[in-house]
Amino acid sequence: MPKMKSHSGAKKRFLKTGKGLWRHKRAGKRHLLAPMSSGRSRFLSGKNTLNNVDGKVISQYLPYR
Repeated sequence: MPKMKSHSGAKKRFLKTGKGLWRHKRAGKRHLLAPMSSGRSRFLSGKNTLNNVDGKVISQYLPYR
C-alpha cells in the first residue's frame, strides 16, 4: 500500500499540540481592519483549537502528523 499524501493547504494552516489537539489562527485579520474595534482585533490575534469533529477531519488530511 503506498503512503497517503498530506493535504498541502492543511499543512500550512494547522499545527498539532502536545495533547493531540489542532491549533489554527482565527479568520478575519487580513483586510478591512480600520473599522474593527481593538477588542475584536485582539481576540482575532490569538490562536484557537478545533473541536473534536473538525479535528478528526484534519487528522485525515494530515495522516503523518
